[in-house]
Amino acid sequence: MNEKIITKGFPLLLAIAEICWAGGEAGNLASSEAERAGANSVAKPQVEVVLERLKKQTAELKSYQSQIEYRFSQPLLESETLKKGVLYYQRSEGKSALRINFQSLKQDEEEEQKYIEQYIFDGIWLTHIDYQIKEVKRYQKAEPNEPVDAFELANENFPIIGFSKVEDLKKEFEIGLVEKQGGGVENFIQLHLKVKADSIYKDDYTSLDFWIDKKLYLPAKIIAVSTEEDIYEIRFLKPKVNEKVDKKAFEFEIPKGFGVEIILLKVD
Repeated sequence: MNEKIITKGFPLLLAIAEICWAGGEAGNLASSEAERAGANSVAKPQVEVVLERLKKQTAELKSYQSQIEYRFSQPLLESETLKKGVLYYQRSEGKSALRINFQSLKQDEEEEQKYIEQYIFDGIWLTHIDYQIKEVKRYQKAEPNEPVDAFELANENFPIIGFSKVEDLKKEFEIGLVEKQGGGVENFIQLHLKVKADSIYKDDYTSLDFWIDKKLYLPAKIIAVSTEEDIYEIRFLKPKVNEKVDKKAFEFEIPKGFGVEIILLKVD
């Protein structure tokens, strides 16, 4: 699978966008939840506890900013591309917007170079601006009166999971906790997601590994393995949660001389 824009459902790049590193931490979390429910209640499965807390945290998410690293590896071709940039997200009054600005590119052993590529999601339109080939593509992804969360749109292009519709994870994946392995993992919870046979992602991925920052309880890293054995890795660095985001962060103009293609929503 070569790196490209995907205009159908993509596994959630991700989604955004959490998991217990080990039986010990997950067990403590499950135990505390059970105590709050009452001494005679039965503790919920550890994965359920983690997902419920993640769902609660994302429901309260009004804004999010972070540095982002997006690594695309093709082991069979011994090729690797690393893009770095920034991500902005904001949600209010039933509307949301997300923007990813890539600013640099490193290909294999070459030197890192300036690289400008932008993705803007507003719940209805996905706009992709590629400064290298001077091209803009705009995809209508929803009806004007039926916007979807911008993170959902982002999922079609990047394996971002965990930032929206947490309940769908159980529908599309078999989810398990990954035990603690050392190396500073005590700050994270890890889930392994195996794509189900009837999943909407079955033609794109075989599995995803998903790390949750214990302090913020939001996604920190996602690694997805495609059906062609390519590897997509996304890291969210120096995140800022529910801090004010300048509205100008989501504004854009189509540069002069750029070609523009508009792809309208297909209606069945």
